[in-house]
Amino acid sequence: MATSLNGWKQKVVAFASGLGAPGLFLISFLDSSVLTFPVINDLLLIELSIQHPARMPLYALMAALGSVLGCVLLYFIARKGGEALFHQKAGKHAHAIRHWVEQNGFVGMLIAALLPPPTPFKFFVFAAGVFEVPLHSYTTAITIARLLRYFVIGYLAIRFGEGAKTYMQQHWLQVTLLAVAVVTVSYVLSRVVLRRRTPSGNDT
Repeated sequence: MATSLNGWKQKVVAFASGLGAPGLFLISFLDSSVLTFPVINDLLLIELSIQHPARMPLYALMAALGSVLGCVLLYFIARKGGEALFHQKAGKHAHAIRHWVEQNGFVGMLIAALLPPPTPFKFFVFAAGVFEVPLHSYTTAITIARLLRYFVIGYLAIRFGEGAKTYMQQHWLQVTLLAVAVVTVSYVLSRVVLRRRTPSGNDT
């Protein structure tokens, strides 16, 4: 599972794999913050869910929690690092990512967190910290996206077994677009409902 990683990263993955749910939390936390373990958390989630289907919700929850906390850590690192460091890291993507984050806010972070690799998601996280996206809005968007992502992966693992990896490779874009559509529609509807329930302030 970790053959493409450096030697010490392979050891981290091997250690995490033996821990079960806590190991999945660890890999997801590291991958979303200071290190990179490309798709390893997805593969580990599939592997564990196949071995213990009844524990899939726990595995998905731990993966999501680790990812959210890792993103929050990176958010605060970005707040300290400043705009110059963001432009240095993001390079040619910097302007487009800044525009996306500033213009789309909550929904923008939600969609960015749902998109599959090779989307440079950490750049969006970094931009959110640098350009001061409200922490509550940011955390809520990441939490919704990660819960949806990992529960879908866990379901695919139980449904297709080892074939889930192939299914993800062939259909992940369609699954992601469906998830983005569902979340976006739900968000818009919730905003409409809240507006209708909010007093206009002119009735007194």
